[in-house]
Amino acid sequence: MNTVRTVSDTKRAFYTLHTRPVSSVYRRVVEELMVEIHLLRVNEDFRYDPIFALGVVGTFDRFMAGYEPAPDRDSIFNALCRAEEIDPAQFRAEAESAKVAVAGRSSEDLLNWVTQSASAGGEGLAGTLHAIAVNAKFKYSRLFAIGVYNLLESADPALVAEEAKLNEFIEKLAAPLNLSASKIQRDLELYRGNLDKLEQARKALAEFIEGERRRQQQRAEELQKQAAAAEEVSVPPNPDSAPST
Repeated sequence: MNTVRTVSDTKRAFYTLHTRPVSSVYRRVVEELMVEIHLLRVNEDFRYDPIFALGVVGTFDRFMAGYEPAPDRDSIFNALCRAEEIDPAQFRAEAESAKVAVAGRSSEDLLNWVTQSASAGGEGLAGTLHAIAVNAKFKYSRLFAIGVYNLLESADPALVAEEAKLNEFIEKLAAPLNLSASKIQRDLELYRGNLDKLEQARKALAEFIEGERRRQQQRAEELQKQAAAAEEVSVPPNPDSAPST
């Protein structure tokens, strides 16, 4: 009898693999992503695909971009994947291949290609799109929606620059894939809002750090001036330079 791993099992595996403390600011991001992946993978209707992989990679890279120390980011990502029993190198490779498959396509070309792929299939990402379209039990997820967002961003950044334009395109894209456009739009609205909040928080943090750096520099300069002034007062006059009587 196979025992389904619990969320606690996954978290325990993660902290065994990545033994350094995770910064409290980012711990929630890591653990929420870990739980979300875990719950999807134990769902019997879930099927792994490169769009889901791109959603995970894109979410991690964007939300962990400011993590310090920077070298720990790779360790955290690798531990996250291995705790979920996923090969991190394969995850990143397949996510990148999905982006390459659509890179540089115009919105019209992309929509035509997705429509054709959903109907006829093909190699690589085209086969993935067909499998999604014909799967009546396809397990949709927020991470899949983010993967779609990253695909659109890779194909034509103008598509994701304006919310109205993005929502209009999602309506057209979802139809041949037999997906709910409203679910994708809702999840992407939340995702974009969180990205905006994250960017604002990063700017505020950068300004705070810069302000602290300047204050420390000013303080150091003041201490140097005080030390120099004190040294001048404390140095006795040279007897050889005293005037003779």
